[in-house]
Amino acid sequence: MNYLKDYREGQKFVGTYLCKQKQILKTKAGKTYYSLILQDKTGTADGKIWELNNGIASFEAMDYIHCEGMVTSFQGNLQMNISRVRLSDEGEYDPADYVPCTDKNIDEMYGEILEYVASVQNPYLRKVLEMYFTEDREFIASFKKHSAAKSIHHSFMGGLLEHTLSVTRLCQFFAEHYPMIHRDLLITAALFHDMGKIQEIADFPQNDYTDGGQLLGHIYMGAKCVEEAAEKVPGFPARLKNELVHCILAHHGKLEFGSPKVPALLEAMALHMADNADAKLQTLTEVFTQAGDNTGWLGFHRMFESNLRRTSDE
Repeated sequence: MNYLKDYREGQKFVGTYLCKQKQILKTKAGKTYYSLILQDKTGTADGKIWELNNGIASFEAMDYIHCEGMVTSFQGNLQMNISRVRLSDEGEYDPADYVPCTDKNIDEMYGEILEYVASVQNPYLRKVLEMYFTEDREFIASFKKHSAAKSIHHSFMGGLLEHTLSVTRLCQFFAEHYPMIHRDLLITAALFHDMGKIQEIADFPQNDYTDGGQLLGHIYMGAKCVEEAAEKVPGFPARLKNELVHCILAHHGKLEFGSPKVPALLEAMALHMADNADAKLQTLTEVFTQAGDNTGWLGFHRMFESNLRRTSDE
């Protein structure tokens, strides 16, 4: 199989891919064209069908399609210019080849998560963590395989686990560096901060927003789960519960970024900064990885509001 990550500008493009998204658009001149997002286990690629002729068979989003064309470049990113397409036949592809997955060991990462759970000394916070990370088999299975996003960062199987562990490691560093931080509260909030993604985003291959995700969002969903779990623990201090829920509600940092509250606690600010750092650095990593050998300027990136370039090796 020809994987998307292996293509370079100027190469011929041929193979079966999952059509993750299909949009029917028009050029400024009023000509209809298709804009696609193609996916395999190595990631996604932008696809365009400019000429809707007899070589373009009927297909829809989430179909497996056999494509032919040329690899071009637009604003520093590879683009698949497709000239022929048809539905792929059963047996012509293996669905496992179209699910992007973390390149890290899932069991080893989850083992480290459990070490962080065991390190929490506060009995109330420890119990709530155990309710999910050691006792709830359905949650554990979903947490291990879920993505952390639809497309921005960690949008692959195991992405939620990888992102959560990375954020928790950063929070551990903050707790060691700033003694005023309530370490157990921060670690607990870090482990729980994106748990709502399991409800917000559907499983692969869809990996798209659920109806509840569109209406409620992962911040509210996760905070609600944690609050309800804390209420099941006898004697859980109300003030500590509110502080934990606040950290989750505030972890995007600003109202315009989806947080119902802005950070009011030291731990909430630390969590926000750890989450923001990991999300943005991972996004940059994925941008530069997708660019392959291109060490030139990649064009304006909306998230960073900047033209981006990979650091030279000199």
